[in-house]
Amino acid sequence: MFSFKRKNFFSLKKSYYSSNLIKTFKKNIIKNRLSNNFEINEVSSFEIQRANSILFLEKDIDAFEIKIDTILIITNKKNIFDKKIFQNIILVEDLNLIWNLLINDIFIHEDSIDYDDVFVYSNNSYISKFATVDKSTKISNNCVIGRGVEIGKNCIIKNNVVIKNSILKNNVVICDNSSIGTTGFGFDYNKRGSNFLNPQIGCVIIDDNVHIGAGCTIDRAKIDFTHIGKNSMIDNLVHIAHNVSIGENACIAAQTGISGSVKIGNNVTVGGKVGFAGHIKIGDNVIIAARSGVTKNIKDNSVVAGFPAIDIKDWKKNIIRNRRNGY
Repeated sequence: MFSFKRKNFFSLKKSYYSSNLIKTFKKNIIKNRLSNNFEINEVSSFEIQRANSILFLEKDIDAFEIKIDTILIITNKKNIFDKKIFQNIILVEDLNLIWNLLINDIFIHEDSIDYDDVFVYSNNSYISKFATVDKSTKISNNCVIGRGVEIGKNCIIKNNVVIKNSILKNNVVICDNSSIGTTGFGFDYNKRGSNFLNPQIGCVIIDDNVHIGAGCTIDRAKIDFTHIGKNSMIDNLVHIAHNVSIGENACIAAQTGISGSVKIGNNVTVGGKVGFAGHIKIGDNVIIAARSGVTKNIKDNSVVAGFPAIDIKDWKKNIIRNRRNGY
């Protein structure tokens, strides 16, 4: 499992003790139960639990183990609160509102007005003084390398590339006009507009020997990281949304769009103009034909096509049947 230091990208504006947090946001809190009082300066997810953190819980769960006693659960599920399985928990009505209020108050992030960076102009590009770039890496013209970025050995960053909130391993190639670590598309469906964006305080991790084509965009994660696995090949004009995980040896053709929180396995091949719905899982060794619409999970070793994407043999049969019927 990868890890990163959030403070390298997002400075801590303030921290709360759990009891003070309850007092500050009492008008937004329905009930609370605290067994201990501790400092809060981080955020956890299901997958990665961090000390002195908040974990936002919006799913009904039967069992979920908290391994660290300095995690405060915030949920909008009354049945979870009433089960008394968590020692430190707050029940709220609007989880999305609390996320925005708290994260905006705790962290200075890129979409807040007080975000700042300090750049050094070097070889026709701007590189943050808080970034780490290996000497063997080549950065071309008009690039911007932001706060906290780490770039490993023998990478090639071509013209007009923006990299922020990201960690690049070794031998990574990023082609012209791509943007890595951009803001994830998180917002309240009932309150739209720039004032109601959900803060995205994760990062992007690009593993060894990955090639990213021209004009691509890869969003940072909301809490943890968007990940591109080793030896993967991403063609031009591909969008990869927040929290996406792509396994090793992937090959993804141009104009593909991958929605948030999609999990893609190893050795997956994706044709051009494929669209992925969010929160689905694609198995290992899968082939997806061009212009497919993937709306559901796909099992290992499948070959699919069409919209919605189905087994390619069934898709071909449907095409023949429709032609016979005059469609």
